[in-house]
Amino acid sequence: MAHDTASAPDHLTSVSVDPREMESFSRMAHDWWNPDGMFRPLHVMNGARIDLIKQSVCDHFGRDPDADRPLEGLRLLDIGCGGGLLCEPMVRLGAQVTGVDALERNVKTAKTHAEQVGVPVDYRHGTIEQMVEAGEAAFDVVLNMEVIEHVANPQDFIADCTAMVGRQKEGGPGGIMICSTINRTLKAFAFAIVGAEYILRWLPRGTHQYDKLVKPGELRHYLEQAGLQVDRIIGMSLNPLTESWRIGDDTSINYVTVATRGVHDEPMSG
Repeated sequence: MAHDTASAPDHLTSVSVDPREMESFSRMAHDWWNPDGMFRPLHVMNGARIDLIKQSVCDHFGRDPDADRPLEGLRLLDIGCGGGLLCEPMVRLGAQVTGVDALERNVKTAKTHAEQVGVPVDYRHGTIEQMVEAGEAAFDVVLNMEVIEHVANPQDFIADCTAMVGRQKEGGPGGIMICSTINRTLKAFAFAIVGAEYILRWLPRGTHQYDKLVKPGELRHYLEQAGLQVDRIIGMSLNPLTESWRIGDDTSINYVTVATRGVHDEPMSG
């Protein structure tokens, strides 16, 4: 694996990247695939996340979620892919996956692991704005998982992410974007920050900033302003005793928003 060089900065500067957040994640990058390490909460969450993504995408595109490779032929973009914890399962479900991350160490970790297990993923060190500026082709599925609470400008970030959601073609539906994040509530502060970072120490202290958390109504507004239709907002709840996640109606801490591109969806004015 190549070493960092002065000509290849570890993290990129852009309107969606907060340098303080990047420095924090840089210290943790080597630990992505350790199920008992710093990213243990994501490993625990992954089963529920993968099932929810698979079901949502299959519902949207009329696929059978019980098929061996239900996402066969779909192009999928994972924004802020980290070490690739979602990219690899999406490939195994049949998708053609691109993962982008602003932190070079994350991309190196993800590439190395994918090569070791023989899973083809197109990993890129970069930002979503760079993909938009380069005129990249849009994707059928865009994953935006546990990222928005770490960016500098969430509304601009969502607008750029939306630009990567494909429009309707050949009579089929337009693309779909799935976003997951933490609500800005006192309950979320108590459990997701104080509990997870300071008491249980599941995450390093400072991983989440309360004032950067996003309420469901705010995320809905960003998505609609960017030109997507919000189809569902789904709650995710953790049982700390069994360390298992449940999908339901409780959005007070973690929630997932499913938004889709209609035939003539365009950004709203004003």
